Amino acid sequence: MCLHQYDDPEPDERVPAGPLYVPVRPGPAGVSLRLFRSPLGVRTAVAFTGPALLAATLGRGQAWIVLSESALRATAEPLGVTRMTLDPVLTAPAVRTVAPDGPAAELRRPETPAVPREGNLTS
Repeated sequence: MCLHQYDDPEPDERVPAGPLYVPVRPGPAGVSLRLFRSPLGVRTAVAFTGPALLAATLGRGQAWIVLSESALRATAEPLGVTRMTLDPVLTAPAVRTVAPDGPAAELRRPETPAVPREGNLTS
């Protein structure tokens, strides 16, 4: 008798076996899936094969739940999302800040002093 239920894919399936760690966000009715966009702008559900991969990509403070691949697809499909991205990596360049005396300081215009008005123009 088997006490564990396995979620092993068939050899020709492109989906992973085992639990998926899915990013969520809090909402008024509990949590909801956090959906993303692919580099081409297509909406996609995102899942990770481990919590460490999720934290490395989205940060340690990102909330998540564990779902199977079929449960994730069933949850995302009514929202019009049919694509699933597994273990994505952040591809945006690192954010750089410019020091106050750096190139951005040269682009600022010097303030012109206000010219005092003398006399009454309607005299």
